[in-house]
Order: sequence, then structure tokens, then C-alpha cells
Amino acid sequence: MSGVTATMGTTRIGPGLVERLRRATGADALRHDAYLAAALAVVDCVAAVVIKGDGRVPDPLGFALLLAVHVPLVWRRRRPVLMLWTLVALVAPYHMLDNNHTAAVAPAMLVLYTVAVSGTARRTLLNGAAVVAFTLLVNALFTPHELPEFLRISGWIVSVLIFGGYVRVHSQYVASVVERAERAERTREEEARRRVAEERLRIARDLHDLLAHSITLVGVQTSVAAHVLAADPDRLDRAAVATALDDIAETCRTARGELRGTLEVLRESDRAGTGDRGPLPGLDGLADLVDAARTAGARVDITVAADGVPSGVGAAAYRIVQEALTNAVRHGGADLAIRVELRAGEGALRVRVTDDGVGGAAGGAMEGSGFGILGMRERARSVGGTLEAGPRTGGGFEVEAVLPLGGPAERPVVVVAAERRAAR
Repeated sequence: MSGVTATMGTTRIGPGLVERLRRATGADALRHDAYLAAALAVVDCVAAVVIKGDGRVPDPLGFALLLAVHVPLVWRRRRPVLMLWTLVALVAPYHMLDNNHTAAVAPAMLVLYTVAVSGTARRTLLNGAAVVAFTLLVNALFTPHELPEFLRISGWIVSVLIFGGYVRVHSQYVASVVERAERAERTREEEARRRVAEERLRIARDLHDLLAHSITLVGVQTSVAAHVLAADPDRLDRAAVATALDDIAETCRTARGELRGTLEVLRESDRAGTGDRGPLPGLDGLADLVDAARTAGARVDITVAADGVPSGVGAAAYRIVQEALTNAVRHGGADLAIRVELRAGEGALRVRVTDDGVGGAAGGAMEGSGFGILGMRERARSVGGTLEAGPRTGGGFEVEAVLPLGGPAERPVVVVAAERRAAR
């Protein structure tokens, strides 16, 4: 991931290092190793001539063997163990012919390093011990006078293997740190996407809660005004028409204020929750909801037996009752009677809204064409509660919610601030 930088203590591991490590084992590795083998072969051939006192200058056969020793370097990363023993098979006759011994040290050490850095500690130990044992045997049989020198070289072999093992462990550590950083970055991105989705859902739910009630009332009040105008034009009840129009105007003003408040909260989220937002709508606002439903022509009875309800639970109950009344007025039909009950006890607030309207038809409309019941269920879940809604036996519709009084009292700042706006 291009934007990831892992920090462990004072060590910073950037994406450039990661890309270099990845390229080192990629498709270009073979070509790079071929260049390295060719360059090292030239250097070692020159060293075989220049360096004196450590074996003789190679003859044509010696140079052929020395060049052949460098060939396994090309495939050392792809088949490190096979290339190690191929090199051992080529370098053994080179040394047995007493050619310049120093010239063949570099490719041998490079392949040993590759075995150590690319494999497990067990594989490194086994192959390193086998190489030392094999070399010791060859020296004991063919050049016993070189045994002290071989013991000195064995120290270099062990050092190279230890260094390769250290590099391998460090590379694994670097890879694990980068992987954790990338995983943490992916987790943060997923969390950000989840929060955006949740925020969109909350905004949609709040807009629905704030506007659906008012728009439904406008529709009902407009129907009342139209009915009064069309019922008996010759005996027009101007007072009734004026009252209906005043109710429509007041409902429109309320809806406009609620919408403006919600949009201001969304545009100025940094100011959300300040002291001028007003309290959360709660159980004390139920009377206004009931009056609005009565203005729309419904007969509403309400019973509230609840004290000390947390603000979050009270706000959820308020929105549930608001949506239930809106749906009842919208779908319940004429001469509608609604019963609202809120009772606190046994650690929960029970909310029940029933009506005697068209029942199943209303339920089907609510489930199929809007988000009313879904929004009420989400309100209940936001405080750890449950909600059931459906047609009543014998006609009508019922909404019943159980809201734990110990449920979450705080909700996201956009929702809270929007509801504070709406309550003003």
C-alpha cells in the first residue's frame, strides 16, 4: 500500500524499502544475479593472477573451473541448496589442483549467504555443517598441510551463515511490521467507510422523522380544507376554512424550521452540541404530537406513567410515537381512534400505540412503501431495545416497543444536534 509507513520505536519503515525488498525476489532477480556473477567472475580471474602465495596461478583448466564456479550464482535465489552443492562440486577439484584459493572464496560465501538468508535456521545449520564436514574431509585426504588454513576459513563460513540468518530474521521482522501497518490502514479505511454508511443512514432516518410527520399533517389538513370548500359552496364556513389554512401554514412553518435546523447541523458539525441547540425531544413533547394528530381529525388518548427516563431513551420513545401517529393518521382512515401508552417498570420503558383504523392495509403500506417501521426499529435498537409492529386482531394496527432504561444514553452528535434543532 503506497501510503503506509510503519513506525516501531524510532525505526520508520517506508514504502520504498518494502518495494525494494519485493523487487529483490521478483522477475528481475535472475538478470541481476547474472550481471553479478559475470562481474564477480572477472574480478576473481584478475585476483587469481594478481594475488600471490595462496596457490598457483590457474592454468586453462583452472580458469575454466573458476569460471564454472560462478555459474551457480545466476540461479542462487531460485534453487539455493542445489546451487550450493553444484558450486561445491565445481570448487572441490579447483582447490584440489592447488589453484589460487582466494579467488574462489567470494562465490562460495555468496551462495552460503543465500542459503542462510532464504531458508530456515534448521536448513542453514544442516547445510553449513555438511559443507564444513565435506571440506574438512577433502582437505584431510588431498591437502593435509592446508588444514590450519581451512580451520581459519571455517570461521568465515560460520560467520557468513550467522550473518545471513540475522538478515533473514530482520527481513521477516520488517515484513511483519509492514503487514501489520497495512492491515491497520485497511481496518481504518473500512471503519471510515462503515461510519460514512452509518452516517448516511442516520441522516436519512432523521430527515424522515423530521419531515414525514409534518408532511402527513399538511396532506390531511389540506384534505379537510378541500372538503369544507366542496361540501356546500353556498353555505361556506369561512371560519373552518381559515382554521384549516392556518393549521397548514403553521405546519409548514414548523417543517421549514426543522429542515433548516437539520441542514445547519450537517453544514456546521463542528458547532453541534453547543448550548444553543436546546434539549433533546422527550416525553414532555408528546402532548404536542397528540395535539397535531387531533388537529388532523384523529381521536387520541394518551397515558404516560414514566419518571426519570434517560434523555436518550425518552428521545427514542418520542420518535417512535411520532412515527406511529404519523402512520396511523396517514393510513388509518376516517373517524380514527388512537391509544398511546407509555409505562416504565422492571428496568424498561414500554411504548404502545394502537389504532382502530384499516389495520392490515395500513401495515402492508407501511412495510412496503416507506421506511416508517424500519426507522422505528432502528430507533429502538439505538438504545438497546426492540420493537414489534403489525395488524391487530379484529382491525387496526399496533406498535409496541420495549426500551431498556439502562440502554445507551448518548447517540451520534449529528443525530442529537438535529433532534435538538427539531425540538426548538
